[in-house]
Amino acid sequence: MTIATFDDVEAEFEALDDWDDRYRLLIDLGRALPQMPAALKTEATRVRGCASQVWLHPQADAAGRLHFAADSDAAIVKGLVALVLMLADDRAPAEIDTTEIRTRLDALGLSKHLSSNRTQGLASMVARIGDLAREAA
Repeated sequence: MTIATFDDVEAEFEALDDWDDRYRLLIDLGRALPQMPAALKTEATRVRGCASQVWLHPQADAAGRLHFAADSDAAIVKGLVALVLMLADDRAPAEIDTTEIRTRLDALGLSKHLSSNRTQGLASMVARIGDLAREAA
């Protein structure tokens, strides 16, 4: 199966029998993220509240849609970043709904299988996406 959308991830999660396979899927999603230029990995783009290093940098296109460069220094966390971006990238700031993002992520059952640090970090990523969308609006 080719993973292109969050719906694809949901289907794949449902098809996989155990969390080791789901973690491998998350790691693969993280590996597929475009490389973030080192110059964008600054204190200003770092997400606070994550135990791992996470960076998010928004860029608006001519139509006003936000595109995010993102990275993490931890493989599973980078996969979580990829999940969040599937739900936020290439949208107008007003279309980025953090409540919907949290609901869709919760449906994957992540909070039951991630450490409390990773769960908090995921919440921090979603909150930061919301902040960036509000700033861009």
